[in-house]
Amino acid sequence: MLDKKELIMKNWYIYLFCILIGSSFFACQEDDLKDQSIFDVSEQERSEFDRWLLENYINPYNIDFKYRMDHIESDYTHNLVPADFWLSVKLAKIVKHCWLEAYDEVGGVAFTRTCAPKVIHVIGSASWDKGTITLGTAEGGLKVTLYMGNWLDLTNIDRMNEYYFKVMHHEFAHILHQKKNYPVEYDKISAGNYTPTGWQNRKLPEVAPLGFITPYAGSKPSEDIAEVTACYLTYPKEQWNEVMDLAGEKGRGIIEQKLASVKKYMIDAWQVDIDQLRKVIARRTNEISELDLDHIY
Repeated sequence: MLDKKELIMKNWYIYLFCILIGSSFFACQEDDLKDQSIFDVSEQERSEFDRWLLENYINPYNIDFKYRMDHIESDYTHNLVPADFWLSVKLAKIVKHCWLEAYDEVGGVAFTRTCAPKVIHVIGSASWDKGTITLGTAEGGLKVTLYMGNWLDLTNIDRMNEYYFKVMHHEFAHILHQKKNYPVEYDKISAGNYTPTGWQNRKLPEVAPLGFITPYAGSKPSEDIAEVTACYLTYPKEQWNEVMDLAGEKGRGIIEQKLASVKKYMIDAWQVDIDQLRKVIARRTNEISELDLDHIY
């Protein structure tokens, strides 16, 4: 009969033997597993749209076009919904044609690749805040968020201009200004007329005579110059002239002074002719109806 010490040792050997047998079993089982990291995204695991984004956004521009709503990238303070898949496909193609490739054509691919945001995140819904809608945001020159992806209407160019193209050019202007400061003299043009907390209460007929292209332009100088840039690039001639008529002689003179500053900044800092860019954007916007937005290839 084994004493207590011998019994403990015997049980220990049995336990160790079972561990070794179990380890051998699981080691053998691993031969049947795929030799691939669980974090490795292979070409086979990408969807057709993912492969299209790889070829049209990631490879040429190093831009991650996020069409699946990423809660980490989202604003936790607002109730938001994801973008519809096929509307995201259409929006990705339109943004590439009308925005990225417009800058390619005028400023060169290297300029676009260097200055473009690294992430474009599409949200399906609007972002409401105390009666106002945030159409887009830019964070540190790295990410642009586009809201209202589910409101895409291919028959309404004016709405696309307002919801997407103007937003993209506005946020891109912020990115350019973060990389190279715009002239400090710009801030002095409308000094005293900005209302950071009450801009949403002023209408265009009220702010245009003060030299603001939109009510939001009257919030602060950095938004003012981004709005002048975006509006000049996206407004058809008729819409621009309507604002000038509302502005009157004094307001028109102020807006034209601001536009002259924008043009000089874009040429001096980035060698981009904003008048040429405006023509290219108008042409490409009119080409939307010719794009194949119903297939991924």
